[in-house]
Amino acid sequence: MLSPAPGPVRSSAAAARRAGSRRALVGGCVGNFIEWYEFGVYGYLATVIAAHFFTPEGGGEAEGLVRTYASFALAFFFRPVGAAVFGRLGDRIGRRPTLVLVICLMTGATTLIGALPTYATIGAAAPWLLTLLRIVQGLSAGGEFGGAVSVMTESAPPGRRGRYGAWQSFTVSLGLLAGAGTTALLATVLTPAELNAWGWRVPFLLTLPLGLAALWLRVRLDETPAFARALSPAGAPPRRPAAGETARAIALGAGRVMGWSAAGYTFLVVLPSYLQNTLNATFQQALVATVLANLGFAATILPAGAMSDRLGRRTVMLAGALLVAVLALPLLNLVQDAGAPVYAKGAALFAAGAAVGLMAGPGPAMLSEMFPTTVRYTGLGLAYALSNAVFSGCAGLIITRAVVWTGDADIPAYYAAGACAVSVAALLTLRGDDHERTLR
Repeated sequence: MLSPAPGPVRSSAAAARRAGSRRALVGGCVGNFIEWYEFGVYGYLATVIAAHFFTPEGGGEAEGLVRTYASFALAFFFRPVGAAVFGRLGDRIGRRPTLVLVICLMTGATTLIGALPTYATIGAAAPWLLTLLRIVQGLSAGGEFGGAVSVMTESAPPGRRGRYGAWQSFTVSLGLLAGAGTTALLATVLTPAELNAWGWRVPFLLTLPLGLAALWLRVRLDETPAFARALSPAGAPPRRPAAGETARAIALGAGRVMGWSAAGYTFLVVLPSYLQNTLNATFQQALVATVLANLGFAATILPAGAMSDRLGRRTVMLAGALLVAVLALPLLNLVQDAGAPVYAKGAALFAAGAAVGLMAGPGPAMLSEMFPTTVRYTGLGLAYALSNAVFSGCAGLIITRAVVWTGDADIPAYYAAGACAVSVAALLTLRGDDHERTLR
């Protein structure tokens, strides 16, 4: 008796794998989009939030902005806690159920910010409640990155981890652009009084329908093939690597992405408040400048991820870090020059964002390749969260305070360039063929 032809069976299995990879990509991306949409909105509306929550009667604008960024930074310092807690869950019970829990917490906290009473209504309780919700966001965001990148890279077809991981960073740019676009639209259609009175709440409340859509997508996710293979027949994860080995990898990973963290937040999130408070730009001008920087960021992420699958993570990420280290000050000086043509300033902002994109594209895959499956969710999540806690969450606070203290308008460039210089040293330790190896 003849055996049935294996071709259709193999074709069906391949189609199922491709469908699973696409679901993993979309399911991982959607949470990142929401997370960074909210963080972008908070940064873009920092001056409005400062007036409503952190500036008691008689307080100055600079004082309120510093307090707003302090709350911003505090949320980032809870990211490593979230990365450790949710990472441990994700490495033991699976990526899918952990990511479902994360999206629920993230959506709930962000929506509640849009409904929160202000200082004028409930007094000193308002900034404390806002800070509490920011902490919940920090915890959930800490659990988001490790799980999303694990799902994307563990489900990626051979030779495409860089491309798949780059979608994490690309949806970051989409989230920031959506936040900027939503805020700019509100600033255009509403009067300044309406925006300050109630319009600032709208972007936060929009997170609810976005979160419900994300929850539906994540419930439909399959567990990743790598995690399924890592399970022993009894259903328990195999022996984990030594704690010291994992800790060293986390520290090295944080160093490799610190330039991405610092430069990304400097040019993509902190820029609007810097332009308004230091260069006296209007709210609309600051948002347009930020959109240009984010467009440059978005334009290079996916090509950089794809290039890293061919040239290696080290080559592409080093190019981005070196460009920021060398060009941050000249580009910022061009933006500061009142006599420079508008198109030249726009090109400078676009170029700054594009250089950050060269680091952000290969970054997720590079971190994923540093850790074995049994600690990947925890390890890459902690490396990213620690770097973001120090160099992203503190960016607005450090830059704003340093400019006030020193009067030096070049502080943002020094901050971004210095962090990228350190990243160059850490990136030089990368193997040139890491992108060709199978995940451990």
